[in-house]
Amino acid sequence: MEPETRNRIEKTVLEILNSADMDNMTEFKVRKMASDKLGINLSAPEYKPFVRQVVEAFLQSTEEPEPEPEPDRKKANNEVAEREPKEQEEEEEEEVEEDRGKSIGVKEYDDDGDLIICRLSDKRKVTIQDFRGKTLVSIREFYRKDGKELPSSKGISLTAEQWAAFKKNVPAIEDSILKMESRLM
Repeated sequence: MEPETRNRIEKTVLEILNSADMDNMTEFKVRKMASDKLGINLSAPEYKPFVRQVVEAFLQSTEEPEPEPEPDRKKANNEVAEREPKEQEEEEEEEVEEDRGKSIGVKEYDDDGDLIICRLSDKRKVTIQDFRGKTLVSIREFYRKDGKELPSSKGISLTAEQWAAFKKNVPAIEDSILKMESRLM
């Protein structure tokens, strides 16, 4: 991509993000608005990862910094004790997610610009993608063609609602696996 094109895309995407209602804005909407403004299909594989990178950099730059830790330990301990258990669980989950993010390091994207969450094997991976304005979790087998890694029809893409239902039932799935394995032994 030409440096001039990169600069035009970045400037346009940032203008859109700066004036957007961030509660209702999606990456897809940003790409669509910028595409219309620039006359370039920013959903094309050569542009989509760059737009995603600009959006993520913008979001990281607008995150509120964490407050400094309180020097008075007694006061801090009392505040923690006063919090509701659910609030403590949410904070612990956020810390686990942050730690997980640190251990992963730099985010990895596939040739279509979709975020790779994990690689299950050489051919299988879990990705997050934006399809027609909807976020999908894809667990799919990939193949190589002309030096590119492409998704095959072997796999499944779940909407956020379907993913939530699946995630809720993971403990039951794990129990069933253990029972089945114990029968085989």
